[in-house]
Amino acid sequence: MTDSTQSLSVLSTKFLVPAPAQQAVDYWVDGWQRTILFWDVLRQRSDQYYAQKAKAAPHVLSFEHELVLDGRTFERPVNYGLVRVKPPEGVVIDPKKRPFVVVDPRAGHGPGIGGFKADSELGVAMRAGHPCYFVGFTPDPMPGQTIEDIMHAEAVFLEKVIALHPNADGKPCVIGNCQAGWAVMMLAATRPELFGPIIIPGSPLSYWAGVEGQNPMRYTGGLYGGSWLTALTSDLGAGKFDGAYLVENFEKQNPANTLWTKNYDLWSQVDTEGPRFLEFEKWWGGHVNLNAEEMQWIVDQLFVGNRLATAEIVTSDGVRIDLRNIRSPILCFCSKGDNITPPQQALGWIVDLYAKDDDIRAGGQTIVYAIHESIGHLGIFVSGGVARKEHQEFASNIDLIDVLPPGLYEAVMTPKTADAANPDLVSGDWIVRFEQRSLDDLRAIVQPSPDNERRFATAQRVSEINLGLYRTLFQPLVQAFASEKNAAWLHKLNPSELPYELFSDRNPLMRQIAQLADQVRQQRRPAAPDNPLLQVQAMISDGIIAALDGYRDLRDRSMEQIFLTLYSAPLLQALVGLRASDELPRRRPGVEPERIAFIQQRIAELKARLAEGGVREAAIRSLVYIGMAGPGVDERAFEMLRHIRTEHGGLTLAEFKQVLREQFFSLLIDRDGALAAIPKMLPADATERADALGKIRQVVSAAGKVAGERAERLAQIEKLFGAAEPANPDSGKAS
Repeated sequence: MTDSTQSLSVLSTKFLVPAPAQQAVDYWVDGWQRTILFWDVLRQRSDQYYAQKAKAAPHVLSFEHELVLDGRTFERPVNYGLVRVKPPEGVVIDPKKRPFVVVDPRAGHGPGIGGFKADSELGVAMRAGHPCYFVGFTPDPMPGQTIEDIMHAEAVFLEKVIALHPNADGKPCVIGNCQAGWAVMMLAATRPELFGPIIIPGSPLSYWAGVEGQNPMRYTGGLYGGSWLTALTSDLGAGKFDGAYLVENFEKQNPANTLWTKNYDLWSQVDTEGPRFLEFEKWWGGHVNLNAEEMQWIVDQLFVGNRLATAEIVTSDGVRIDLRNIRSPILCFCSKGDNITPPQQALGWIVDLYAKDDDIRAGGQTIVYAIHESIGHLGIFVSGGVARKEHQEFASNIDLIDVLPPGLYEAVMTPKTADAANPDLVSGDWIVRFEQRSLDDLRAIVQPSPDNERRFATAQRVSEINLGLYRTLFQPLVQAFASEKNAAWLHKLNPSELPYELFSDRNPLMRQIAQLADQVRQQRRPAAPDNPLLQVQAMISDGIIAALDGYRDLRDRSMEQIFLTLYSAPLLQALVGLRASDELPRRRPGVEPERIAFIQQRIAELKARLAEGGVREAAIRSLVYIGMAGPGVDERAFEMLRHIRTEHGGLTLAEFKQVLREQFFSLLIDRDGALAAIPKMLPADATERADALGKIRQVVSAAGKVAGERAERLAQIEKLFGAAEPANPDSGKAS
C-alpha cells in the first residue's frame, strides 16, 4: 500500500497534474495513511487493555502511592483498599491540615479517575497542602461481599486516616465521585463522627427526579420491566454482574460519540490525538465486576426503589440510613450538561427530606450546592478546567465550608480581577462566596411532581412483581445452565469489550499493522489544511453526527412517551396497589417526636445561656449577625478571620465551629435577646472592647466596602460595643 502511494507521489511530481487532481491524490494518500495509523492506535489500545487486565490491582492514578490497608484481609473481606498518595516533587504537605480522602466510583470502570491527571481532585488538594488518600478497588469482588461490607471497610479506612493525623485541624474531607457519593453518604449517615466536609460530585441520590424531555435515562428501569433483568444478567454471569454492561449503558446515552465522533476525531487528527485517546481509554476500558447481590441491591434499593432519599433503607443490624443524621457539611457539585446525573437527581434528596428551611437549620445540617453550566458527567471528575476552578476553590476553602452556619447555600464563583478588594486574601483565580438559598430555590431546580412520583412508584411495584416471577419460574433453570465458561464468552462478545479482541495482536490480520504504521510515519504526507476534500470530510462527519443525534432524540422521546403512557394508567396503578386517594406514594420523613423534643431542649438551653461567654463569643455573635445580611459569606472574610485567629492563638477550628454555631442559633431563636446580651458579655476595659471591635471591622470589610444593611448592622454593633457600663465586667476572663 505504501509503495502505491509513493508511486502516485512520483507521478504527480514528474508530470503536470491539475490542482484538483493533485488535491485528490494528496487527500487519498493522507486518508490511507491516517487509516493505518488509526488501526495502529486501536491495536495499542488493545495491548494497553490486556496489560492493565494482567495487573493484580489495575488503576489510572497518575501519582505515586503506597498501600495502607487492604480490605481483602478484613474479617468481612472486600476488594477495596486504602492508599496514601505521595505528593509530587515541589509540593509541600502541611501535617496540620485536614486530610482529603477520594473515593472512586465502582460503576463499571476501574479506579483512579479522581487522580487521573495532575489537575485533578487529588492534585489540587495536595497543592493546597492537604495530605491525600485514595480508596480504590480490584476488578473482581470478594466472594459474598455486600454493600454493607463495603461500608464497614470504608469506616475502617477513615478511622485509620484519622489515627494517622491526630494533630490535623479537622476530620477528613471525603470526596465521593458519582456512585461512590451515595456510598459515602450512607456511611456518613451511620457513622457521622468519622467525617469532615463531604463533597459529592456528579452523585445521584434522588433517582426518580428529572425534567420531562431532558432526562430519559431514568425511564430505563421501568421500560425493562424492573430489576428482573439485573438478576438474569447476573445469573448468566455465573453470579457476577459484568461492568461492561454498565459502560454500555453510559455509551448508549450519546450514540453519536460512541459510534462515530470518538473514533472520527482520532482518525482525523491521528498525528496528535493518539496519546490523549489512549490515556482516556486506559480508564474507560478498565471494566470491573460486581457480585450479583451487590448489583441487585443497588438497582432495587436505589435506581428503581429510590429509597435512600426518604430514609427507607435499613441495614441488616437494624440501623435506619437517614441522611439527616449527617453532621458534616455536604457539598453537592453537579452540572446542567450532565445527562447521567442531572442536577435534579443530585439535589432532589434535599426537598425529599426537608419541608421547611428551618428543618435544615434545626437539624444542624449545612448543605452547599454548586451547579456547572455545561460540563458533562465525566468532566466533573476529569476536566482540568473544572479541577482548576471548582475543585481548587473547594479545597482552598474547605475550612470555611466546615464552619458555615447550618442552612442551605449556593457556591457562587466570580473571577478575581485586578481591582478586587484584598486580593491577597484570595488563594486562587476565583473568589468564592456562599450565598444563602431557600428550599423554594431548590424546588425551582428539582421541579418535584406528585404525578411523577406515582408513575415511578408504579414502576417500582411492577419491578417487584416481575422479579418475584423471575426468581420463582425462571431463575433455577438459568442458574442450572450458567457457567464460568459461558460468562466469559458473553463478556468477550459485549459491544464494549469486543473491539479489544478484534484489534489486538491476537487477531492475525492485525499483526502487520505495527510494522506498516512505522513505515507510514516515515513517509507521512498529511494533506494541506486548505484541501477542499478535508472540508467535504468535515461536512460528511457533521451529517453523520446530526443523523445519530436525531436518532437519539427520537429514541428518547419515544422512551419517555411509552413510560408516561404505561405508568400513568390508572388501571395499572390500581393493579399494583396504588390508590387514587394517596397524596404521595412514598414515605416522607417528618419531624419525629424524639427530634422535636431534642430541638425544644436545645432551644431552652440556648435561651438560658444568651448572656454567657466573653468578648470572643460576643465578637463571633456580632460577625454572624452582620453576616446574616447581604449576599453571603465571602472567602476573604474567613481568611481575614483565620489570620486574626492565627496571630492571637486560642480556638481550634473545631472549637470555633462550635462557638459559631452556638451564636448562630442564639440569634436564630431570639435575635433581639441575643443582641441585647452582647454588652453584658464584654469586658470593662474600653481598650479591649475597641480592639475586638477593630477586628470585627477588619473581617467585615475584607470583601470590600461595607454598605447597605450590613453597614447598618455594623453601626448597631458599634453602639453595643460602646456601651459604657457592661453588665458583666469579668466576662472577658472567659475568652
